Amino acid sequence: MPLRDRGSILRDLADAVIFMDENKARDVAREALEAGIDAYEAVMEGLAKGMEVVSDKYEREEYFVPEIVLCADAMYAGIEVLRPYIKPEKVKKTGKVVIGVVEGDIHDIGKNLVKIMLDTAGFEVYDLGRDVPLGKFIEKAEEVKADIIAMSTLMSTTMDGMGRVIEMLKEKGIRRNYKVIIGGGPISQSFADKIGADGYGKDAVEALKLAKKIIEEA
Repeated sequence: MPLRDRGSILRDLADAVIFMDENKARDVAREALEAGIDAYEAVMEGLAKGMEVVSDKYEREEYFVPEIVLCADAMYAGIEVLRPYIKPEKVKKTGKVVIGVVEGDIHDIGKNLVKIMLDTAGFEVYDLGRDVPLGKFIEKAEEVKADIIAMSTLMSTTMDGMGRVIEMLKEKGIRRNYKVIIGGGPISQSFADKIGADGYGKDAVEALKLAKKIIEEA
């Protein structure tokens, strides 16, 4: 069977993500390698392009959280096949983000969506998970020399922890070293302004736009 052309393979990688097909993502990723397509190019011009379409569908409310998660599973399935063949010098990271759900809250679907979007866009993401002790955000940011600290919560009872993290950064004299962005159900732009955060994303798409803007303006 003759090898297919590069464009067809990359389109199929994108489609595997858009249509939530993990098996197809793996199969086409292997085909891409056999066809001599650069692994990093297969990720960025195939799988990531598919996730961009998914992001647009989410923004237009054609896809919702369950679809996003399944699309991401397909994207990661393809990435796992390609990752061993990616040349380190090819990978262009656009910024480092420490992300997590603040202490006292275990709701992490929104945080996971933001992580997916950041991953796809080439950010180096350090995911602390959920119910994260406030000091851990700062500890990890210092360790990895992050550009952005991203915090989320779905509970109004834990949202004040975000302001506490900003206060802790000030107390340590390192507030200017990091941009702090926040999001989640009870969060608003006015709350972000009140605690002195650098930005607020109402959903994963907005959070990604905000992170990109921060890095571009740095």
